[in-house]
Amino acid sequence: MQFIDLKTQQLRIRDDLDRRLAAILDHGQYILGPEVGEMEQRLADYAGVAHCVSVASGTDALLLALMALEIGPGDEVITTPFSFIATAEVIGLVGATPVFVDIDPQTYNLDPSRLAAAINERTRAIMPVGLFGLCADMALVNEIAAEHGLPVIEDGAQSFGATYQGRRSCGLSTIGCTSFFPAKPLGCYGDGGACFTNDEALATRLRELRNHGQDAPYHHPRLGINGRMDGMQAAVILSKLEIFDEEVEDRARIGARYSTLLADHDCMTPYIPSDCTSVYAQYTLQVNDRERVREALQQAGIPSAVYYPITLDRQPALRDICRVDGSLEVAHALAERVVSLPMHPYLDEETQDHIVDVLRQAL
Repeated sequence: MQFIDLKTQQLRIRDDLDRRLAAILDHGQYILGPEVGEMEQRLADYAGVAHCVSVASGTDALLLALMALEIGPGDEVITTPFSFIATAEVIGLVGATPVFVDIDPQTYNLDPSRLAAAINERTRAIMPVGLFGLCADMALVNEIAAEHGLPVIEDGAQSFGATYQGRRSCGLSTIGCTSFFPAKPLGCYGDGGACFTNDEALATRLRELRNHGQDAPYHHPRLGINGRMDGMQAAVILSKLEIFDEEVEDRARIGARYSTLLADHDCMTPYIPSDCTSVYAQYTLQVNDRERVREALQQAGIPSAVYYPITLDRQPALRDICRVDGSLEVAHALAERVVSLPMHPYLDEETQDHIVDVLRQAL
């Protein structure tokens, strides 16, 4: 059984994908070619923003967002401790301090009620994460940020395609960032990512920073990185965009069916607020005795995963450079209880029923 089925998806798009890749081989513009520009325009339209700047990875998207906002040593960025390390890693890489506040026990995202107490004179930005496919409470985050004159960087690596109050992830803040890692709801066949913004000056800065800080051939007004997304990965995204809306709908249906089938059992299913949709980048439960549950699934040939067993404040690379504001008891408790089940748009009901039957017995 596949945890994420990319093979079935590729069969759907293969003819279009072959055509697009052949066109790149014919014209030979492998870096920043026409496919990249086409993809950026389509993604900007999809997210509802003026500018999309594609980059080499989701991590680069976050890093370049911080660089574009000129965040560096002596600065602090408030974020969640319950995420992949890239979220906080990039804050440390620019020399700033990751500041961790606890998460909401229902959504697993940054708890906006914790933000005000964590803000001080060194705070330069807030970075909420749309974990497991659900956007953070961006209205409250943006409101608090605006009161203190702070930009918001949305880490939408797992939530691209989700909506919050009728608007799409990555179009909800100063800069939205996403990843096109193959396992993401919208993924390429390598590394890739993008930044989204309505601020033209920031978009210009991001484009320069991703290309060694260059604003004209061999003229570099600022230090940047080699953060360009190549044309072949853009071609993959363009092919997948043709079916993305349908896949988002399928993810919502399959996620909701999981929750219905698991209702009234000894687990906590994902909470989706009424003004949000989720793309279920992962279908994540809370369970007791997680290792026993995972062992039962494994014996039945069902893969599972744990995102994330070690909170970021406890990571060796971060614990000496971060600041923790208040208790992180919710994040620490969830790190011991969450488990993710197979989730993708091509999960059929028979397979899903089998997964649920085994899980029920284990619970």
